[in-house]
Amino acid sequence: MNMRKNDIKVCLTTELFNSYNNLNTTVVVVDLLRATSVISTAFHYGIESIIPVMSLDEALSYKNKPNHIIAAERNTLLVDGFKFGNSPFHYIDKNLKGKTLALTTTNGTKAIHMAKTNKLITASFVNIDAVVEFLVKDNKDVVILCSGWKGLYNLEDTVFAGALSEKLISSKFFSSNCDSLTSSIQLYLNGKDNLYKYLENSSYRRRNSTKEVLKDTKFCLNPTFKSDAVPIFIKGKLKKAIF
Repeated sequence: MNMRKNDIKVCLTTELFNSYNNLNTTVVVVDLLRATSVISTAFHYGIESIIPVMSLDEALSYKNKPNHIIAAERNTLLVDGFKFGNSPFHYIDKNLKGKTLALTTTNGTKAIHMAKTNKLITASFVNIDAVVEFLVKDNKDVVILCSGWKGLYNLEDTVFAGALSEKLISSKFFSSNCDSLTSSIQLYLNGKDNLYKYLENSSYRRRNSTKEVLKDTKFCLNPTFKSDAVPIFIKGKLKKAIF
């Protein structure tokens, strides 16, 4: 009986993705603050599907389509002309059931498009346990792709990659010989008792000090609910995976 464990790697920036990519792997896209947390939240509150788009013009092209809503963020800010942005709280307790969301963000939606030829899911602390269950059942090698900040490394995605990696290694179905993964787990273990404080000197926190973004950050690091939805990219849209 073949008892091979599946391999996990962590890709710390989108600029490194070509060095990690193998079309036989499942890619887990992470943009913890805030796109993949928004995606998890929107599915939890009933969104039917999400179309990740690259440009503002493409997002606006869905504005008058029935049963569609549009959302856009650039440099952490809500874009003029859009009612929805990149805050999870824009999607909590809203009438989202059965609707399609066209979403564009600075980093997360670009990372999705970069890896969309692979089997691709998105992850956050909102759905981390469901993602672990999905990946165990998926029974494939995994690359956790950190969206980063405009191609650069960021701490928050790396810390989440460490949290997810630790859970996958603990499941006994995965193993790794990846220094990026080892360092990600160590960073997570260093900060897990208070991730908000741990990230206080991160570049993200230094860039963003508004009350809204700080509220979003606290939620993304320690969400008030868990979701069993695993968004999977199929034919141009993120849908809830069936597994």
